[in-house]
Amino acid sequence: MAEVSFNPFDPEFRKNPYPFYDKLRELDPVHLTPLGFVVLTRYDDVVNTLRNNDFSRDIELNANLPESPTRKFRRENERSKSILNLDPPDHTRLRRLVSKSFTPSAIEKLRPRIQQLVDDSLANAKKIGSLELVEELAFPVPFQVISDLLAMPTDRAEELRDWSQIITATLEPTTSVDDLQKGQIAIGKMRPYLEEVIAHRRKNMGDDMLSSLISVEEQGEKLNNDELMSFVILLYIAGHETTVNLIGNSVHALLTNPEQLAAMRKIGCNQNMIDELLRFNGPVQHTIRTPLVDVAIRVGDDDVEIKKGSLVLASLGAGNHDPSVFNNPHALDLARANSNRHLAFSGGVHYCLGASLAKLETEIAVGTLVKTFANIEVASEPEWRDRLTIRGVSKYELRVS
Repeated sequence: MAEVSFNPFDPEFRKNPYPFYDKLRELDPVHLTPLGFVVLTRYDDVVNTLRNNDFSRDIELNANLPESPTRKFRRENERSKSILNLDPPDHTRLRRLVSKSFTPSAIEKLRPRIQQLVDDSLANAKKIGSLELVEELAFPVPFQVISDLLAMPTDRAEELRDWSQIITATLEPTTSVDDLQKGQIAIGKMRPYLEEVIAHRRKNMGDDMLSSLISVEEQGEKLNNDELMSFVILLYIAGHETTVNLIGNSVHALLTNPEQLAAMRKIGCNQNMIDELLRFNGPVQHTIRTPLVDVAIRVGDDDVEIKKGSLVLASLGAGNHDPSVFNNPHALDLARANSNRHLAFSGGVHYCLGASLAKLETEIAVGTLVKTFANIEVASEPEWRDRLTIRGVSKYELRVS
């Protein structure tokens, strides 16, 4: 086998993983890393892993993992598994209880409110001619929208943003015990705050999503207290964190591809363009599964066997740049005919519940930014998060006029 590796600690990989994905896909598409997990980089292999019932998302229950300080810490401190880490039927039950709040028609009703929030966020930039994209647009809009949906107070927005950053760091495959301890402290601070809000809501129910989660009952099933808390934390964090990064990545993609920016200015932003921006540089780069049986994947004339209980990293970012599916994949093409085949929202039963919301928020935020300002220039190069799972800019200073 030609020399090829998956090294998540390489600064060049963190800066731009796509050339590394290309090499893996070409030379060793079912790649066993020195760390013991398998990396899949071909589109079809990633899709099959996400949709195949032979693969589990419940790593703690089904993977053959050596005992480690991080595993011990998770086991001792996790009160209720997140829906992200559950398989059917538990996953099916929880998802069914909350999915009504995320139907495309329910999300589309939010359009006027999102537009108002975006307009308000850009008002100051109009006056002063500059915009810090993340702090002034990409964060406040999705954060306010999910706060509206849950009817949550926003007086502690900065603290919640900090807690979210710390908690999402625990999703990284390179998470340390120190990261987990910090995450536990953040959850420890977030939990009493949310418990207070939930207790108040139980006495003052409304037509918001949190009231629905508290009262939801279908076929005699409800969320228990730990499930409710776990789900509210997930909604609060996932409800804005990925969209923050999607808006930032999208604007960066447009500013580094001026001909595509011009195309968007000409006809306006639409959902197909957002699909292409998701494909081009989506905020979630990979997801992990473990096979429940021995699995064989064909590579050339051979079958590569993946043993039951192995860790499998399905690279969404690599699948989105597979040239067998997407012609000239490293080019941003807002008119791409099959951009909606992207894997940015994962797939199968774990397809992102908030996909419609993230796309609508990004369409309005990016579309309005482009429409409002004839000139958008980079004031200073963006700062990127030093993350593997969540890819995005953390700071992006722009000049606008």
